[in-house]
Amino acid sequence: MKVLGIGNAIVDVFCKVEENFIKKNNLTKGTMKLIFDEVEFKNILVNLKIEKTVSGGSVANSIVGLSQLKNDVGFIGKVSDDIFGTKYEEGLKKENVKYFYTKNKEGLPTGTCLILITPDSERTMCTFLGIAGKINENDVDEKIIKKSELIFLEGYLWDEGEPKKAFEKAIKNANKVAMSLSDLFCVERHKQNFLDLVKGKLDLTFANESEIMALINTKNFNEVITFAKEIKKQIIITRGEKGAISIIGDKITEIKANKNLTIKDLTGAGDLFAAGYLHGLINNLSTEKCLEQATELSSKVIQQVGARL
Repeated sequence: MKVLGIGNAIVDVFCKVEENFIKKNNLTKGTMKLIFDEVEFKNILVNLKIEKTVSGGSVANSIVGLSQLKNDVGFIGKVSDDIFGTKYEEGLKKENVKYFYTKNKEGLPTGTCLILITPDSERTMCTFLGIAGKINENDVDEKIIKKSELIFLEGYLWDEGEPKKAFEKAIKNANKVAMSLSDLFCVERHKQNFLDLVKGKLDLTFANESEIMALINTKNFNEVITFAKEIKKQIIITRGEKGAISIIGDKITEIKANKNLTIKDLTGAGDLFAAGYLHGLINNLSTEKCLEQATELSSKVIQQVGARL
């Protein structure tokens, strides 16, 4: 197998709602709210008509992108044996992704992200991580990791305790490790752990400009380049309108951002950028070509709604 993703298994549940639904449930339009109380989450979900469900999560989106480019890929993510857990598994299999997890009845339900779409097309999200964030080392099969050319991890999944042990087992048994720093909040929360991973254990790191600058406590992008050169690891950074850059030791490769795009939804931009880059990498393309593939895929996905091409 070419790439095995390990990440949060989140079912994206799309529902159309009226404006007053957002107000009534004390939500802020256009934002994402993390919900920790299952009862609160179920109360929001109970009266909704579900338009569609998609097997989501950051790394899962990247893995599906790689599968659509005809690569042999798999995914490990924790779900419960419930209706959304079944939908999650079916959704990945429909996209030709091998799913290496046997679901059980859990104390928590399958992780769910409610995507509430108001008549003005604005998306308001409510995420209940459920069992997704409770992954442990027993959920990670080292035989499958050893058979994969590369594993791809997400910063979202990292947490002290059981998820950290799962991460460490995966990294220890991997042939090559790539990881996305996921988001600024993750970086601030786990800064020292992430810094240790980037310097010592990851072969490739995906980040956006603000995440990598926060990681090394700088406001000057030149210091990021110096840092990447010093650690001699591959760091791929997206820079919004400034394009993207890959740094491997002293080799710096840059690509400009595509212009004149009709942007509809930025949700899957980073996930599909990573998919495009990894596609180039596992098919032995040059760094220039990897960045081209990455930019092309992310440019396509932001011109539509959702993180699927």
